[in-house]
Amino acid sequence: MRKILILGANGQIARVATALFLERSDIQLTLYLRKSNRLKLTNSDRLRIIEGDVLNADALEAAMAAQDVVYANLAGRLEQQAQAIVHAMDKIGLKRLIFISSMGIYDEVPGERHGSILDPYRKSAKIIEDSDLDYTLIRPAWLNDRDEIAYGITHKGELFSNQDATVSRKSVADLVVKLAMTPDLEIRNSLGVHHA
Repeated sequence: MRKILILGANGQIARVATALFLERSDIQLTLYLRKSNRLKLTNSDRLRIIEGDVLNADALEAAMAAQDVVYANLAGRLEQQAQAIVHAMDKIGLKRLIFISSMGIYDEVPGERHGSILDPYRKSAKIIEDSDLDYTLIRPAWLNDRDEIAYGITHKGELFSNQDATVSRKSVADLVVKLAMTPDLEIRNSLGVHHA
């Protein structure tokens, strides 16, 4: 049984990923979020919900105990959240992190300059890349809610492909599940995710 902690579990991609994870019988999920009453889930003996803030070090470390993978789908104070996650994972010896970021943080989208709006994403990505964690950063294109899995990936240093098309949240969630269930897949890589 693979144990996966989802930080920011009420996020739109996280909710889709939760549904995809629960289709499998070989996972145990822990959902971590500030307001648990926002989740609308069916009961499952493979699901635990923790109400907490990522910036609360004690609560975060307790949630990470005995987990195999941390998947972070956060908004807000991304730089501080990334620091808190790296610190907590280092402290308890947990290595595998999947972190949702944004396309454009490396100026890899031709013709686009989003400037300072991407600074929190850039800074949080740098914190994670400078860590010794087995991370994978995910940089999705603009998102849609289509019920489809159709995506391609680019790696850091490559131009972002098909940047004018939106990609489904279900596609990004599918990649999250693959990364979480395949321990050595795309370790210490940053992946752009585009519609294919």
